[in-house]
Amino acid sequence: MRHYFTGFLFLLSTGFALAQTPGTPPATTSSTGLTEDSQTKGNAKIIGYVVDSTLTRAVEFANIALYNSLTNKLLDGTVADEKGKFSLPRIAPGQYRLLISFLGFTSKTIENVVIVKGQTKDMGAIRLSASTRTLGEVTVTGQKALLEEKVDRLVYNADLDLAAKGGDATDILKKVPMLSVDLAGNVSLQGNNNVRVLINNKPSSILAGNLADALKQIPADLIKTVEVITSPSAKYDAEGTGGIINIITKKNTLQGLHLDVDGGVGNRTSTLGLNGSFRQGKLGVNLNGNGRAIYNKASTELDQSTFINGTTVRTSQQADAFDHGMFGQYALGFDYDLAKNQSLTAGARFGIRNFNRDQHQTTTLFTDEITGSPSKRDVFSKDLSNSIDLTVDYLHTYKPQQEWSISTQYSQNNLTNNFDANLLDLAGSLTSRQRNLNFNTNKEFTFQTDYQMPLTKASSLEFGGKAIARQVSSQYQYQLAGVTPDFVTDDKRPAGSLNYDQTIGAAYLSYTLTTLNKITIKAGARYEYTDIRATVGDNKAIAIPSYGKLVPSVNLSKKISEKSTLKLAYNRRIQRPGIQQLNPNFNTANPQNITVGNPLLKPETTDKVELGYSTYIKKTYLNFTLYTRLNTDDIQQMSQRSDTLAGAVITSFQNIGKEYNYGSNLFATINITPKWSVNGNIDFMYRYISGYAPDLSGQSVLVTNTGLSIGGRLDTQAQLGHGWAIQGNFGTRGRRIQLQGYSSGFIQYSLGLRKEFVNKRGSVGLAAENFLTNGMVFNTVLNSVAFNQMYRQNIYNSSVRLTFSYKIGKLSVAPPKKSRSVRNDDVIE
Repeated sequence: MRHYFTGFLFLLSTGFALAQTPGTPPATTSSTGLTEDSQTKGNAKIIGYVVDSTLTRAVEFANIALYNSLTNKLLDGTVADEKGKFSLPRIAPGQYRLLISFLGFTSKTIENVVIVKGQTKDMGAIRLSASTRTLGEVTVTGQKALLEEKVDRLVYNADLDLAAKGGDATDILKKVPMLSVDLAGNVSLQGNNNVRVLINNKPSSILAGNLADALKQIPADLIKTVEVITSPSAKYDAEGTGGIINIITKKNTLQGLHLDVDGGVGNRTSTLGLNGSFRQGKLGVNLNGNGRAIYNKASTELDQSTFINGTTVRTSQQADAFDHGMFGQYALGFDYDLAKNQSLTAGARFGIRNFNRDQHQTTTLFTDEITGSPSKRDVFSKDLSNSIDLTVDYLHTYKPQQEWSISTQYSQNNLTNNFDANLLDLAGSLTSRQRNLNFNTNKEFTFQTDYQMPLTKASSLEFGGKAIARQVSSQYQYQLAGVTPDFVTDDKRPAGSLNYDQTIGAAYLSYTLTTLNKITIKAGARYEYTDIRATVGDNKAIAIPSYGKLVPSVNLSKKISEKSTLKLAYNRRIQRPGIQQLNPNFNTANPQNITVGNPLLKPETTDKVELGYSTYIKKTYLNFTLYTRLNTDDIQQMSQRSDTLAGAVITSFQNIGKEYNYGSNLFATINITPKWSVNGNIDFMYRYISGYAPDLSGQSVLVTNTGLSIGGRLDTQAQLGHGWAIQGNFGTRGRRIQLQGYSSGFIQYSLGLRKEFVNKRGSVGLAAENFLTNGMVFNTVLNSVAFNQMYRQNIYNSSVRLTFSYKIGKLSVAPPKKSRSVRNDDVIE
């Protein structure tokens, strides 16, 4: 079909060019479709690369016509490929004129192209500007740049986000269809928090531990696109019941040397980033470093009651907290062309995280409404980590759509979660101290090989295998001290450890077919076998059985018309428990609200069916999705009262049973003018959860909970002229149902303004979030027959930041190159 399409475009452009050339006599056409005059006889060649005026993407299938400058006759022509590359061979010496055109762009003429015998004339990058004469077509082009439809994913173009300048990845994800980001930075896809997040098609140890905080380490300025994969094909790891979010960063394919400086200063966060690259010939080197400092405050209130043996113990607690931290990531990458069809890439990425919280708690216990003495507690928590990713990838391309790749990756993340607590009397004098030391390590090595090949012009086959060796460990101990600096071991809570070794072997097969009536079918299956060896304490083995999972997937896409697409998908996914869910450390940073992991967790399984429809209606793009999702062995937080600690509630994780979700999402973007667009979405999700929870006697009883959640957002951005641009955002999310209660919804908004300097080498901007209020209240309500809990967080997240950027160096365009890399979307987090 592509051959017919490109041939039609060329014939159309040739006729259009002839019509624009007055006085051109009729010419006899040959079987190739070109005139006899076009049969130039020479050994010279003209090559080039067609891109849009912003250098952000290639102009696929652009038309190139070659004229004789003296006679004004059309001599030859061609159509650029999907990467914008073109070549005109067999050119005789002489002086020529090139006409480059494509629907939706202003045609460009290059005069006085002088060719000598045997020469290869490289025209370099030829930029086409979006046309303003045919508004309808320009609108479609702009919309496709914002959101692309593919058979198994949506691609969101993050380059257009102005308010996120100087921000982080969460600022971008807030704008992406079907995604929701809460006030703490936790991401969900279609209401599901079990989402795999990849960076450039592979996991990063930077994402291990606290995903919400890790996303804040990725500068928004480095993000090119975000891929939302709600129905992953068999090619992807089976992990992630909600789907996959793939963050594609800006990759430099330009020749020369350059350095970009980006930064921002604000009342809640400050950033500074350096992004540089050097490319000469076959070798390319990229180096970037980004640092971020945060400072914020919050207050919390806890009101909970526990019931035991006819006695009610009520806890009333207030706390003020101050958060501060320094974050950074540094990456060094190399790529080298071993041959015309072979490439080698390697990279190293380092990450550091230093997050600290000072918290002052005041707790009062009421026993049958009789007030006890208040207690004071100052807690200093440390959440520290350092990580490294090392990758080496090899790609061999045999011909278009046929290639073989080998990818390897070693990752290690060291995570420290410690706290020191000072216990005070009512006068504020120190009485005693407590300490919890918890050190975690996650190491893994991955080997992956993939092969893809075309079977016919309309079908292709992909298959591959993967092996992952993963070692997770957690060491923890508790210490006590009086008013002296000396700590001793807490005999009531001995030190402990968890060693969790996981080996995964996987193989997949995927088949893609495009029929004559424009139906694309992508079907496949993946089998993963997981072997687990785990010990606690003094090498005491835990009986965790190994398991194998067959994961089928089917994606159908039907092109109803040139502007409308219908999609239907089914897939099965699994969710392995993460290190924070497995870690048996008894965290008593708040002794009335305790958390502990469960190393006996089994994987969660999800079956999902999704129906989607997208269309263009004049200046508007619409995407509507319906889905249903069934989770078995559902991993949920489970809270219960403590029988030994008065008034305390202990929260762990359990495989509770089943969860049903039924939802819909409507996304729209409207290009009101070529420089002003509005987009937004609204989503509905009904959730039913059933599982077993303990009653007053400690026996398990069946518990169910249901609820409807409604959310949405609205964005607008406009180019004001003279380098000025403005963007605004408003978003809301309804309450989220849990087995034992719910978490409340929220509203957030932002406004950004930016001014670009001459030649777009630099810019300054101002961005503000939630600036009309002094904070937001976020409630979590849990209820059972044994306890009730209301936990309220007041987060002071109003922020204003001044941003700046400047580009140093001069670049020229080099053709983009293909690469492959490890994709561990099942990484334990």
